Amino acid sequence: MNTITMYGPMGWAVEKVGPYVECDPVGIYVAALSMWSAAIGQTVKVSSRGNARPALVWSALVGGTGKGKGTALRAAQHIMKPSIGRFLEVNTTSGITSGASLVNYLAEQVEATEETEAGRDVRALVVEEEWSEVLRRVRRDTSFTAKLRSAWDGAPIRNTTKDSAQAVDDPAVVFHAHITPSDWAKYVGATEAAGGSYNRIMPFALASVPMLDDDGATLPKLSGWHLSQAYHWATNGKRVISLGEDARPLWKTIRRYARIIAESLPEAQSVYVERTAEQTIRVAACLAASEQSETIDRACLAAAFSLVRYSVRCAVSITGGTAGATKPARRVPTLAEKVRARIEMHGGMAKSSELLPYVGASADEVKSLPGVKVTFDRSGLGRPATVYTLAEEEADDSPHSRRNAQRDERPATVVRIDTRRPAKTTAPVPAPRPERIAAGNPFLALL
Repeated sequence: MNTITMYGPMGWAVEKVGPYVECDPVGIYVAALSMWSAAIGQTVKVSSRGNARPALVWSALVGGTGKGKGTALRAAQHIMKPSIGRFLEVNTTSGITSGASLVNYLAEQVEATEETEAGRDVRALVVEEEWSEVLRRVRRDTSFTAKLRSAWDGAPIRNTTKDSAQAVDDPAVVFHAHITPSDWAKYVGATEAAGGSYNRIMPFALASVPMLDDDGATLPKLSGWHLSQAYHWATNGKRVISLGEDARPLWKTIRRYARIIAESLPEAQSVYVERTAEQTIRVAACLAASEQSETIDRACLAAAFSLVRYSVRCAVSITGGTAGATKPARRVPTLAEKVRARIEMHGGMAKSSELLPYVGASADEVKSLPGVKVTFDRSGLGRPATVYTLAEEEADDSPHSRRNAQRDERPATVVRIDTRRPAKTTAPVPAPRPERIAAGNPFLALL
């Protein structure tokens, strides 16, 4: 499963259109799948372990400028219009920058369709081609991410900011967004993803494709017959899609895969793996519905897993691969280590003013450390200075002691001043030899 399996009528259409556009076919396939899940989201549910929820697939195309995100979207619209064209015209929106605006859009749509022959419509396809601009604004609204989570789960969402409360009990909302890798790292951070909001959106990094020789090439016409029939089948009544018996062994493998991969990655990346199993069964339900089947067989589940697994690899790559792992915390040196380093920096001895302010400890705390010796220097005027040395270095071996010993062993030699004066006679007089003066008077060393 190292490559994506383009499955069913949408996969066939992407393979037919792909050679005529300068974009990654994965982008076309993902955008078409999100459109399809939004179109059937109100009536098609997916069930596993007795829990039925909407088969909604949220996606994001991640690529730099010129990678073909918009081209992929236009190609996907070209594929889906023959079968769900009216849905795309009526139910597509953008610029949802707050939780209140999302609820308001759905509530107004429900009110407008309440009395129609088809009945109330709670479907919405939110396409954000400049998603970074939206994310920059929604940071001010703390309720936005909470409503995102509820919408993905198909749970009720409410708006209490208006005088008359608005509520939609069973929303069928699909988000499809375009964003650059740098903006993904900036706005879709680990904190937001860990909260469970943005890890519901599967990212797909678009690869580069060769340029086409013929700029005037047009997209081939597609009949859309198979998807039109499937769309009528999926929306004509409530459909609950579940796993077939031949797909259950693979389903267990997929669940184990998600758990093992999540445990082997740092937290900033594992959040994008936690929903692998749920995303896989939702994609599989959409693929099964495109073939008018209420049963997910093994081939359908394998194709869905290949797509979701590719998204997991993209998420790890976008968030930095193994380089994005959390760095271990820097070890803080102990007080003993800081004291030792400070004493050694001052040649084996350090006064209080040279030590205490830099280690952040009191004199009593430093004195209580093992291996630290405290002495007093009374050579100067005033109060004796406290000197800290390392106890394992004996006084005779310490640099301070060695300097004193060298000074004591070689007493100062004083030279008489008159030995440097010029002789008064013209005859050369040999200079007298310097006389060594006793070291008993220390002031003679200053002459």
